[in-house]
Amino acid sequence: MHVRIIQAHPDPGSFNGALSRAAAQALSRDGHTVSLQDLYASGFDPVEKGAHYTNRHNAAAFVPLAEQRHAWQSGSVPADVLTEIAELERADLLVLQFPLWWHGPPAMLKGWFDRVFLSGGLYTSRVRYDAGYFRGRRALLSVTTGAPESAFGPGARGGDFATMLWPLHYSLHYLGFTVLPPFTACGVQGHGYSYEDESTQKQRLGSVLEAWGAHVASAETLPALPFPGWQDWDAAGQPLRTEHAARG
Repeated sequence: MHVRIIQAHPDPGSFNGALSRAAAQALSRDGHTVSLQDLYASGFDPVEKGAHYTNRHNAAAFVPLAEQRHAWQSGSVPADVLTEIAELERADLLVLQFPLWWHGPPAMLKGWFDRVFLSGGLYTSRVRYDAGYFRGRRALLSVTTGAPESAFGPGARGGDFATMLWPLHYSLHYLGFTVLPPFTACGVQGHGYSYEDESTQKQRLGSVLEAWGAHVASAETLPALPFPGWQDWDAAGQPLRTEHAARG
């Protein structure tokens, strides 16, 4: 298995960085290969804009979807995006490693989605969901947060992970990925927030790194999250199997 890790944290020495390294070590021990893209360290530009496109479809007005389709069809996709796509095509498993900021991913990671998953290339009206471009590949989110685990859940003060991660999970499903259960590392405290003493936290986070290594190493056997597919909708886009729609 070849694994592509996308890391979205501005400090490579952060716990997110430690999680990426732990994943790479666990996977390598089992004979898998790993490549890492640190979006901040590499200087990836997350802002979709006309300046990225040298062969414009319409120089007078920037319409992202139109420019992406034109770039794909004309062979003028920006070089940094081509590199990202090539790495994704190599990968059997995609891991997104990021902190939860304002109940969602950092803007850097959202911008990576905006730019890399090209309209007309990696998805079309016929190439999506269970007929998506990345069908047969798996995707897994690894998320950190400062608040303790007790703060999260349905109706909890910190929010519900299933709800907060749904936009990313559903986008990956839209692209054809088989989406695996996420890994969450809570209580990565600091900078004025403290829920336990330092020695207790250090020991606990060491256990979290081990648990994450075991989780990602078992990716080939993890059950997929349920989502509705083409067979669950009618021609008007209404659900035919309400139980699948509710679970998705």
